[in-house]
Amino acid sequence: MGGKIRGSRPSYAASRYGISYQNLQSTFNSFQSEDPDNRFETSVNEYLADKLRAFNDRDSETLNQRLESIIEVLESEFEGVIKLKFGGSVSKHTYVDGISDADLLALVHNSSLSDCSPSEVKSYIYEQLSSRLRNVDSIEKGNLAITIRYEDGMEVQLIPALQKYSGYRIPDKNGEQWSPVIRPDKFASKLTNLNQSLSGNVVRVIKLVKGINDQSSTETQISGYHAESLAIEVFKKYPSEYPKTLKRMLKYFYENASELVKTNILDKTNQSLHVDDYLGPEHSPQHYLVSFKMKQICEKMERADREKSSELWKIFL
Repeated sequence: MGGKIRGSRPSYAASRYGISYQNLQSTFNSFQSEDPDNRFETSVNEYLADKLRAFNDRDSETLNQRLESIIEVLESEFEGVIKLKFGGSVSKHTYVDGISDADLLALVHNSSLSDCSPSEVKSYIYEQLSSRLRNVDSIEKGNLAITIRYEDGMEVQLIPALQKYSGYRIPDKNGEQWSPVIRPDKFASKLTNLNQSLSGNVVRVIKLVKGINDQSSTETQISGYHAESLAIEVFKKYPSEYPKTLKRMLKYFYENASELVKTNILDKTNQSLHVDDYLGPEHSPQHYLVSFKMKQICEKMERADREKSSELWKIFL
């Protein structure tokens, strides 16, 4: 009587949740024996995801408030005449605060403004914003757009546009005439479809590319639109057997974009002949300078992979 019960005593967790000591030990042993390659891949992907969260959280509320203020000023003054629509990286969800400009299209509907030149429309909008928009550092009128700058460095570009059945007409590069019809929605739709086919990671990789690009010297930086266009060209051939992870897709971008960037990419919106005209004709020294920079980034990623170094991956962002 009163003999001791032999064997291990069940823990509180085991008794309450049905977890045995053996199961806990097995889980621990599994973690200890986890493939180092898997731990490395997981670590880098978690870091990239953290950087994306930081990009997404960066003052998005402030941006939204400022865009709402602009919309309130213009739509109250030009009710039924001007309608504002998100454009650029905001509409394609590739906006990164502090790196991207936030674009708004000021769509001019049937009214007396429809017969005005781009310069006259810009002047009209500029006067309203200058007199009624508060808490801004400066408002400037350029050839293409009106740029609103805030004291914290954020910029919003307001581009006047005539709405047409098949798209929009915006100021040409001189700002004096309306451009041929452009179709930004066509480009955005193509990006959206590709993004959905790759688990939503194309847009995420574009944001990471923009973050890396922002740390490059001015002469090797590419435009946001160019980065988006390169991503479409790169990822439309992404191998189905490759993992759809941020790390693999980011590296794949630089492996392939470093070659693609040497040649021109046609502008599918019709806004210009090529998205990279600012780099000059294809195979120009400027194209090759950007290509060289991308190859350097790719080589550093390969070195980080060889050494299984999460810290070396972190230097890109």
